[in-house]
Amino acid sequence: MEVTKAIKDAKKGDQIAFNFLLDSYWNSVYNYQLKRIKNENDAEDVTIRTFSKAFDRIETFDERYKFETWLITISKNVHIDLLRKQNASINIETTEEQELKALEVIDGSPTPEDKLITEQNLAQLLQFIKQLKPAYQRIINLRYFQERSYKEIAEILNEPMNNVKVKLLRSKKLLAEIINNQKND
Repeated sequence: MEVTKAIKDAKKGDQIAFNFLLDSYWNSVYNYQLKRIKNENDAEDVTIRTFSKAFDRIETFDERYKFETWLITISKNVHIDLLRKQNASINIETTEEQELKALEVIDGSPTPEDKLITEQNLAQLLQFIKQLKPAYQRIINLRYFQERSYKEIAEILNEPMNNVKVKLLRSKKLLAEIINNQKND
């Protein structure tokens, strides 16, 4: 899939296009933030928030510009906003309107990662999950073992629903990579 088509499809709510864009640009945004913040967990958090915000506002992207530049600009602003919030020590909740918009992102048919994950036997799968960072372990547990909805997970984690969706997407990708690496060894 090419980036231009993925952006157009993402604007229509296509989950596969969102996955493609996340895969294509995750490293660029994450590495940019890692150089700025110099802390893996914080860089990852800002990157998740960046994609959450970008996917929430994908319809505002102007195709005359580079998508990566747009993401990096969002990423800079997310980081600045987080610094301001830390300094002011204010916790702002998402609005109901933002949550309703997040619900519009369709949780399409099972991705290749979903299929790969379900193929594993439970004991082995749990061993693979233990290799993930604790935040990713928790979100996988909430979604797949406790069968919680995005909204419930957002409430439990006290995070915006878009962050939950991006974290879950990222955790599935990382888990699929761990499983693939074990299969190839």
